[in-house]
Amino acid sequence: MLAFVFPGQGAQYVGMGKEIAENFSVARHTFEEASDAVNMNMQNLCFHGPTEELVKTENTQPAILTTSVAIMKVLENEGLNCDITAGLSLGEYTSLVKSKVLEFSDAVKIVKNRGKYMQEAVPLGKGTMAAILGLDRERVEKLVAEINQGGVVDIANFNSPGQIVISGEVESINKAVVRAKEIGAKKAVVLPVSAPFHSRMLIPAGKKLRRDLMKCSLGDPETVVITNVHASPLKGKTDVIESLVEQVSSSVLWQDSIELMINDGTSSFVEIGPGKALSSFIKRIARNMNKEVKTCNVDDVNSLKELMKNFN
Repeated sequence: MLAFVFPGQGAQYVGMGKEIAENFSVARHTFEEASDAVNMNMQNLCFHGPTEELVKTENTQPAILTTSVAIMKVLENEGLNCDITAGLSLGEYTSLVKSKVLEFSDAVKIVKNRGKYMQEAVPLGKGTMAAILGLDRERVEKLVAEINQGGVVDIANFNSPGQIVISGEVESINKAVVRAKEIGAKKAVVLPVSAPFHSRMLIPAGKKLRRDLMKCSLGDPETVVITNVHASPLKGKTDVIESLVEQVSSSVLWQDSIELMINDGTSSFVEIGPGKALSSFIKRIARNMNKEVKTCNVDDVNSLKELMKNFN
């Protein structure tokens, strides 16, 4: 089986999608549709920046979604399709567009607001995130429980074996970083983010997001979507809203999702959109399972040609 996987926030870079849009009209039209939906020049933001505008959460989220959908539509036009799909955090919205659960124009509006709500939920300087490398899940869970006795820390992302991200109050995250090093982490570092994503501090953002999602026309998935929150297939459109609301303040079970897909027979993963982080995670997860999988990423014309050569 072949999976399409889609990146989340942090993968953005100035120039993303530019080459694809210059060479494929379907990609160009995708950027135009996004610009109309959110009343901003998405081409200019993605292709030319500046970086300080692109990294604003309410801009980053629709920009990455648009770039990923633009490339995905090119692949579809070239005759490549998937059996199953998943996205990391924000990337889950691209999966929902792919599976016809969400209309693209609705998804762009929703994620722009999602970014705004997430940023507004916690005042700047109050929350942050950190990556912990080289500790297993059980030890990180114990560490989080220990720090939580006097503060707020949650596990934001189970990315791959030995790569876990935590999220919460600045002081508590700093304590957790020190403690992680004491108990044997290879590396524990505070991330350059503007909010404590996927922590309980973002519950208010989820409540606002629910109102937007309830106004959308939703469809049942035409392609299997593995959700972040439960690392299981989305059953139908009735589960979409709860899943996406919960996702804002819950752990992203990326490792669990990929393990499920591999165990169910997925042997090839195509990462669509900016960056290569997901391919790296997937390789590490597969290696830990003693399984062999094929991974590739597509974010420019060369990588697109390489992919199509491999699948033709």
